[in-house]
Parts: sequence; C-alpha cells; structure tokens
Amino acid sequence: MEALFAVTLGLLTASGVYLLLRARTFAVVLGLTLLSYAVNLFLFAMGRLSGEAAVLGQGGTPADPVPQALVLTAIVIGFAMTAFLVVLALRGVAELGNDHVDGQQDEESTP
Repeated sequence: MEALFAVTLGLLTASGVYLLLRARTFAVVLGLTLLSYAVNLFLFAMGRLSGEAAVLGQGGTPADPVPQALVLTAIVIGFAMTAFLVVLALRGVAELGNDHVDGQQDEESTP
C-alpha cells in the first residue's frame, strides 16, 4: 500500500512539474492543480494511512485529525486558486490573442 501511494505521489509530482514547464497557460494551470493534489495526498499520508477512525468509546490508535483538517483547508484554497488562475488565463488570452505564458507568439506559428 505504501509503495503504491509513493509511486502515485511521484507520478503526480512529475506530471505537475512537466506541465508547469510547458509554455501554454492551460498546461500551467493543470500542472499547478496536479501539484496541489500531490501535496494534499502527502499531507493526508502524514496522519498515517492505516489509522482507525476516531470514535469515542472505542479502543485502538486513532488517526491524527490535524493532517485531515489541513487537507480539507488546502482543497478549498486550491479550488479557489484554480478558479482564479483559469480566469487569469482567459483574460490573458483575450488581451494578448495567444495562450503563451510569456505572451509572445511562436516563430513557427506565425505566417
């Protein structure tokens, strides 16, 4: 289970970094979203993957609720930032006429 979780985190992080290095705004937004998912899963794993639910009156070692609260907060903040980045990217496309991160046209796409 832990190996699968580590591979998933690695793939999400690698895909996010790859998309961040692209020159298109939509790819950058997707890359930031994938990186935020990877960070959320990493924070969630800090509360132990095999913990039990914290129910009063039952024995056992409950999972730590602090990473779960952090992940819930990060999901809300990540959603708001993704919405802001999409609006910012659409505004850039409308004003610049292309979707490059630096706002300059490629040489091969110009007539």
